[in-house]
Amino acid sequence: MGKNSKEYFNILVERLQNVADSQIEAIDKAAEICAESILNDKLVFTFGTGHGSFAAMEMFPRTGTVTGFRPIVESSMISFHRVLGDGGARQYRFIHSQEGYGDAILASHQLDSKDTMLIFSHSGLNAVTLDIAVAAKRYGMKLIGVTSIPHSSSTPSRHSSNKRLFEIADVVIDTAVPKGDAVIEIENMKGKTGATSTSIAIAIGHAINVATAEKIVAAGRDPFVMVSPNTTEKESATKQNDKNYAELWRRLRMR
Repeated sequence: MGKNSKEYFNILVERLQNVADSQIEAIDKAAEICAESILNDKLVFTFGTGHGSFAAMEMFPRTGTVTGFRPIVESSMISFHRVLGDGGARQYRFIHSQEGYGDAILASHQLDSKDTMLIFSHSGLNAVTLDIAVAAKRYGMKLIGVTSIPHSSSTPSRHSSNKRLFEIADVVIDTAVPKGDAVIEIENMKGKTGATSTSIAIAIGHAINVATAEKIVAAGRDPFVMVSPNTTEKESATKQNDKNYAELWRRLRMR
């Protein structure tokens, strides 16, 4: 017993190691872009639909993350875990395929050409994701895509641009997760279990955060970094995090 769960961890570690071996240069380029925006008092917007939204939300405010990352969290894009009823899976499947909805989302945010857009999307081909990507380029923003080239390159775009995320982004970080995502075959069971794309995307996001902080320090600035309040140092951590929130608000007021 337990052989399949152990095999899952082995495969996940192997895939993470592949990213570490092959994508560090791309992660460094992404961090250079993010640091430039943050050093210029601008923002790095992060976006994803479905499970991609988890990685986008991990970018800030999370312990160890840098103030300046700004998740765009659209409830209709993340609430499908209910499956049935309000905000269910069927509504999500419909909404994320509706071209033009991404433009409506961005209309509620004040964007600047010196901001950066960071999109997490395993498939990199659905309508709302591509709306956000195309619009970011139209605004003059640098675009970073975290996506699976093996999956995306084997599937046609579902957007009128006929492009996929990896074909639009200025910097592409390839998760290399195969089409289908799940990795474990169990005897006498149809299909596979054990998805890996979300864990890998989140790890890439935190690696971008780390590299961005490093570049801000190298530029002679002290980044505003979130601290865990769930320790004996709760009071000082809360004080630091309040400074981080105030810094974010300062940036938003400048728009």
